[in-house]
Amino acid sequence: MTSQSFDALIVGGGPAGTACAWALQRAGLRTAVIDQANFPRDKVCAGWITPSVLRDLEISPQDYGHEHVLQPFTQFRLGLLGKEKAANSNAAHAKVQPRTSVVRYPETVSYGIRRREFDNYLLQRSKATLITGEHVQDIHRDSGGWLINARWRAPMLVGAGGHTCPVARILGARPGDESVVIARELEVRLSDAAWKNCRLQGERPELYFCHDLAGYAWSIRKGDYLNIGLGRTDRHGLATHVDHFLHFLREQRGVPKLAEPMHGHAYLLSSQSRRTRMANGVLPAGDAAGLAYPQSGEGIRPAVTSGLLAAQIIVEARRDYRPQRLAPYLERLDASFPAPTKLSDRVGAILPEWLRGLLGRQLFRLPQLARRIVLDHGFLQAH
Repeated sequence: MTSQSFDALIVGGGPAGTACAWALQRAGLRTAVIDQANFPRDKVCAGWITPSVLRDLEISPQDYGHEHVLQPFTQFRLGLLGKEKAANSNAAHAKVQPRTSVVRYPETVSYGIRRREFDNYLLQRSKATLITGEHVQDIHRDSGGWLINARWRAPMLVGAGGHTCPVARILGARPGDESVVIARELEVRLSDAAWKNCRLQGERPELYFCHDLAGYAWSIRKGDYLNIGLGRTDRHGLATHVDHFLHFLREQRGVPKLAEPMHGHAYLLSSQSRRTRMANGVLPAGDAAGLAYPQSGEGIRPAVTSGLLAAQIIVEARRDYRPQRLAPYLERLDASFPAPTKLSDRVGAILPEWLRGLLGRQLFRLPQLARRIVLDHGFLQAH
């Protein structure tokens, strides 16, 4: 079978892959994006981006928002969920109502998006050759470079297929053996009648942290769409945490009972990632490289940043993709995603649960401190 040749092959059509493809195409490199899904496709993701993502991708908020969901966020409601009792207790939900505070900003600090729209927009905008609905079943290297499924060939390969990306696997990743964040999430469109009874506001996402600070839940309105979810750094009691959070949303926030089940997914935090991030003729980006922010689990901005960095390195390498030519990618990743240096970034993992809970309760009694630590430093990466 005759193969089709490109300058670069990108596995994965999410933000990391499409950002890389967009930059490579602009530099004159003939690029193909391969993805197992047909676009537009639904993607389990809370789905928010900071203004810096739009700036880096040279996207006008006005232009994008004209035809797509782009919900400005100017406020956040923060809370700490109470410690749940056993599911068979008569007061199973007695302590689920959290103490909350509202943090306001003078300008838009983030936007809610729908990944179905955003990813498809970036994919089409990249101008790359799109190979969708195609499972990557075989990747191997020969004298001509990388060959995928015996049909597409290129001297340079970029892995951007998420946590379980096949490119990451050939670099030694073992997703089943890694410590990951496990999340349950749902995005659904609500009727006008349902929204009238709901107390969620579009400009004010709501974030609720588990009592042991080992995870957090969210409820976000994006136009007519509701996105809710909960993620934890362990599997312990995940279903119980989700059940109590859903009860809280119905009882306290006016969210209707949802018929559709929540969907599961996992992602690897940059602080826990030991993945290989560069090899001869191959670079992983985004979740394939394990780059989600450790404070929030947010992965879109790291995906876009690393995708653009990968493209820069590929262009600068001038078709010489030996490890020594690709090595600056590691340096630029380290500069963009530095390891935690503050005590507050590292100490949480070694504190006992009762002490983390005590510190969390004190934190959420001080809105300005919660803003600085949870939002500015953690979610918005304003530093």
